[in-house]
Amino acid sequence: MIDPLTPAARSALMARIRRADTKPEMIVRRTLHASGYRFRLQWKAAPGRPDVAFPGRRAIIFVHGCFWHQHPGCRHARLPATRRDFWEAKFDRNRARDARDLARAEAEGWRSLVLWECEIADREALGPRLEAFVGPVRRKRSRPTGLDLALPSEEGRIPRQERIADPRLDDDGA
Repeated sequence: MIDPLTPAARSALMARIRRADTKPEMIVRRTLHASGYRFRLQWKAAPGRPDVAFPGRRAIIFVHGCFWHQHPGCRHARLPATRRDFWEAKFDRNRARDARDLARAEAEGWRSLVLWECEIADREALGPRLEAFVGPVRRKRSRPTGLDLALPSEEGRIPRQERIADPRLDDDGA
């Protein structure tokens, strides 16, 4: 099959494919953040530079694209018709790197989860699956309301005579 794009157009299209901040990764991050989790992104200190890392929990999440990582049995994991030798070698290297990263994570005591692009489409199941893997949220942060930001009442203030005397703060305006 002949590529309908010119080499320059194909190169420009391939250059737009990002390593991080992909749509599936953003869905996972938004789901985690909305549930109250805080995490590190693309953390180099963790094995395999995972997409999401929880250093305190020793847990990492890899978000894999079905095409680039060749998800077994997925309809998105088709091999391109042109330059088959190139693509087979590339996908073999990707799978070998993924296996090496997971083995290294396990050897270093990290718990790891691989989420495939096609699995993220079921957003209702994604939240409970992430929570089951990561564990309970350690603390819920509450946002202050308008009432919490109000000035303290007169009852809560220190009486004037008990304040530290500072001549710069005299009331006479001098």
